[in-house]
Amino acid sequence: MENIALIESFSEFKDDKFIDRVTLMAILEDVFRNALKKKFGSDDNFDIIINPDKGDLEIWRNRIVVEDGEVEEPNEEISLAEARKIEPDFEVGEDVSEEVKLIDLGRRAILALRQNLISKIHEHDNTTIYKQFKDLEGEIYTAEVHHIRHKAIIMLDDEGNEIILPKDRQIPSDFFRKGDNVRGIIESVELKGSKPTIIMSRTSPKFLEALFFQEIPEVFDGLITVKKAVRIPGEKAKVAVDSYDDRIDPVGACVGMKGSRIHGIVRELGNENIDVINFTTNPQLLVTRALSPARVSSVKLDDEKMTAQVYLRPEEVSKAIGRGGHNIRLAGQLTGYEIDVFREGVEEDVELTEFSDEIDAWIIEEFKKIGMDTARSVLEQDVNDLVKRTDLEEETIVEVVRILKEELED
Repeated sequence: MENIALIESFSEFKDDKFIDRVTLMAILEDVFRNALKKKFGSDDNFDIIINPDKGDLEIWRNRIVVEDGEVEEPNEEISLAEARKIEPDFEVGEDVSEEVKLIDLGRRAILALRQNLISKIHEHDNTTIYKQFKDLEGEIYTAEVHHIRHKAIIMLDDEGNEIILPKDRQIPSDFFRKGDNVRGIIESVELKGSKPTIIMSRTSPKFLEALFFQEIPEVFDGLITVKKAVRIPGEKAKVAVDSYDDRIDPVGACVGMKGSRIHGIVRELGNENIDVINFTTNPQLLVTRALSPARVSSVKLDDEKMTAQVYLRPEEVSKAIGRGGHNIRLAGQLTGYEIDVFREGVEEDVELTEFSDEIDAWIIEEFKKIGMDTARSVLEQDVNDLVKRTDLEEETIVEVVRILKEELED
């Protein structure tokens, strides 16, 4: 079998989408040199001539002619009698170049060579895919649901590349069927062994930022900048935007008339409630805006401890905290400050931590999770509402309320 015919018979990779002819020939040479080393001990005296246009290569072994019976290194020397079988006028001391056909390597060597070649091609493909998707990290990508597992959805893109969307990277309301097209960002790409693992995310704040970039022309054009985005996936998000052009209202441009521009983003994120606020370098003003829709009366900052004491009228407190404490938690993430809420005009209040002798720490922590860290913040709430918003039993909440009331009455 001629070299070109054998090469063309390796059908798995000759039409490979990730490899060009020149690269394929270079890999072929490397693989064949390894085969030559195994068979002859060295490949130093072999010339491999690549013909990428023809998809062929030639292998030539170079040896020195020595007197008959004086051959010491068969791979590097050839007897005069053997040399004259190739060309009758060879003399001792001359160089002989003899073509080596792949079939001369033997059936086992060809099978091993073939497996090694396929392995090298796959390795090249995987490296190419890894580099391709590494450059796409943080960008929106679309793939089709191929297989649904308990802990992840396996998707394929148009090129047949496997994309993984883990359960914890899915929005809680997400529900996909086989064949659905799914959008998310390429969150990470890793080479595990020789195979790249491509992870998609729909819960990352970067997905929200990328959607703003894709869906809002002024952000795409660079007229508006997304300074920071924070999310509780599927529930609520806050996005701080800014513009270098004073004539542009960044919030209005992002939201659109009656929310027309942001509606598509909200729908993509499972009806996630998105607050868009004007960014400012004034930290007090930023904290005030971040607590929207609540109206803040005043803010006291401690820049060393990165804490903010926010004072509001009693009727504004629940707005500042938000359902499940989402609003105050996101405001803290957006501004970088730990925010404590205080009620204006309420003189007496006690931190819940002051009751640690009577109330277990884990119970106090449950109240803190929903933004309630003082006695009055708990007492102002309905018991049934507290049962729904925490993981606490009604009896536990009733007992806590009793303890707090006794303290404040005393």
